Amino acid sequence: MKKLLSYLLILICIPIAVLVIITPMNSYKQFIFAISILLCMVIMNFSKRRSVSVIMVFLSILMSARYIYFRATQTLVFSSEIEMILGIGLFVAEIYSFTMLLLGYLQTTFPLKREIVPLPEDERSWPTVDVYIPTYNEPLNVVRDTVLAAQCLDYPANKMRIYLLDDGNRQSFAAFAADAGVGYITRDNNEHAKAGNLNHAMQLTHGELICIFDCDHVATRIFLQATVGAFIKDPKLSLIQTPHHFYSPDPFERNLAQGENVPNEGEIFYGPVQQGNDNWNATFFCGSCAVIRRSALDEIDGFAVETVTEDAHTALKLQRLGWNTAFLAIPMAGGLATERLALHVIQRNRWARGMTQIFRLDNPLLGRGLSLAQRLCYLSSMLYFQFALPRIVFITAPLTYLLFNLKVIHASAILILAYVLPHLVLSNITGSRLSGRSRYAFWGDIYDTVLAFHLVIPTFVTMIMPTRGKFNVTDKGGLLDKDYFDFHIVRIHILVAGFIALGLVMGLFRFTQWGYPAYHPFVVAINIIWGFYSLFFMLGAIAVANEQHQTRTTTRLKITLPAIIHYASGILSTTTTVDLSMSGCCIKLEDEQHLTDPIEAIELELQSCQVELEAKTVLVAHGQAHLVFDELSTNQRRELVRIVLSRADAWVKTPRQRQNGFKSLLVLAKCIARVYWSMFRPQMYKAPKTTPKGLHPQTLSLEQGIK
Repeated sequence: MKKLLSYLLILICIPIAVLVIITPMNSYKQFIFAISILLCMVIMNFSKRRSVSVIMVFLSILMSARYIYFRATQTLVFSSEIEMILGIGLFVAEIYSFTMLLLGYLQTTFPLKREIVPLPEDERSWPTVDVYIPTYNEPLNVVRDTVLAAQCLDYPANKMRIYLLDDGNRQSFAAFAADAGVGYITRDNNEHAKAGNLNHAMQLTHGELICIFDCDHVATRIFLQATVGAFIKDPKLSLIQTPHHFYSPDPFERNLAQGENVPNEGEIFYGPVQQGNDNWNATFFCGSCAVIRRSALDEIDGFAVETVTEDAHTALKLQRLGWNTAFLAIPMAGGLATERLALHVIQRNRWARGMTQIFRLDNPLLGRGLSLAQRLCYLSSMLYFQFALPRIVFITAPLTYLLFNLKVIHASAILILAYVLPHLVLSNITGSRLSGRSRYAFWGDIYDTVLAFHLVIPTFVTMIMPTRGKFNVTDKGGLLDKDYFDFHIVRIHILVAGFIALGLVMGLFRFTQWGYPAYHPFVVAINIIWGFYSLFFMLGAIAVANEQHQTRTTTRLKITLPAIIHYASGILSTTTTVDLSMSGCCIKLEDEQHLTDPIEAIELELQSCQVELEAKTVLVAHGQAHLVFDELSTNQRRELVRIVLSRADAWVKTPRQRQNGFKSLLVLAKCIARVYWSMFRPQMYKAPKTTPKGLHPQTLSLEQGIK
């Protein structure tokens, strides 16, 4: 009955919506109408009900569709061929954005909040699991902790096997696998890259389920207990995906945000988008932190090898055969983000090429097996990676008028504002409501602006020649011993920013020439504002290239745990940790014993385990001691992994507060200004030669730090 009423309501709303969209209004009436809708949206936004969100989505679509209709029927009039080409190009970019808005609402309006399915009490009914950890050229110090964390998984030993899949065929990795007590699989060639590596392992193993972790993704001990139960409950479940959580900062967080509590670039995907996909049974496999049923993979002849994004393509094939997929939005594995902007661009380049390949070779809109919602969810993700050209069009569009006096939109400035502002403001409010904790307003523009100029050619070439290109591995675990500006990665951004600045200078000059009939002050003003908006995000994109040094081989995590200090004299003292890493820790000092009695070891304790580690002090300051661990045995390191990285709550964070668009813009402006100030500020002082106040000179070792 409820479904019938919903369909009836939709049938009633459609003709009303069409009437609202096509009704022409002058600028005054349009402003009144838009302000009325905006006030309704602001009032409704105080309510947290899902039904209110649906109404807000409907109103946002209504105003955006009204703008597109206005553009299509009243503004596509041109005086020359060049204006027609540029004007239609801008309109096509707007059609793309409107399409992505609709698809985005489909994915994020109805998120599925899936809960853990508990395992049966009888362990004999639990399925067997093969844990795969594929690697190719990553260093052992990156891979080691992932393998040791897998050994900490709470799952019966007779039902779990761990395999290190070394596509680099390295003797050091074979020796480590033997020392750790895990399986080691290699092959004679690297055909089909990661997908080929996984398929080769499938031929040599026999577990009912396959759990996959990228070689830098360290799992918490509850991972299998939280995911395997769903496969027992639903025999048609082929895949359960969990979020990719990164415990090290990506280039945007490290170079631009610099301590600001801003969502990671991927949080919106591993939150509202994947939860929305899950609602439509369209969850994507993301290559890691997932469990897959072997029998389902057998039906599609293993992992997909036709594209460089074998993960999403594999999920698509499974769903075409009617298999179910699921997304559990609990971070239960932590990995390393790309350390430098250049590596980040390389990784996104591969993703963009892969999704474009799927679009061309196995288009979800075509063929059998998918529901309409599944097709649209895949279409959204594939079309998203075509954002590069539309983004460049939006950035450079004001230059057509400011530099060349070309009019690509035929309408009065006031009328344009009356239609475009409601479209932009309402979509921003609605988007913030649906995903405000996962992505703050305007930060997405920075992410896309950085990547646009690097993705436009690869995506275009792949669309024409989909089989061209090869899989590339993203380097992880690198160090950077000093700050530097990566001019190479943003040189095109600097060039475009220069043209925009030139256009703004000419626009400001025109704005003073009111008596000249060819210059319309309101049109000039709109293009100047648009130009400043574009320049702001170009400067933000350039700022991300100011790479900040990274000299720690392991990431320090804020963890408070009970600990015992072992002094050289044999005295023991209880304390707590301030932070921990896999190479050292910072502890509180409750007394002055350390002044005369060196610290020899530290004992870390959890309810389930404890480990004693030999350590030496490298820095004492402000009532805290920074320790670096001595060389660890494999068993010691495994126990340290269990305490630091594999705790059940290791990656669970307090949800962020929502942030309105104005505040988000101010935070972004502050971050950009801070980067440029740090780059160009005058060096007014020299470093002090004396020992800083509060540091104990006998243990001061700033040059070494905790590596």
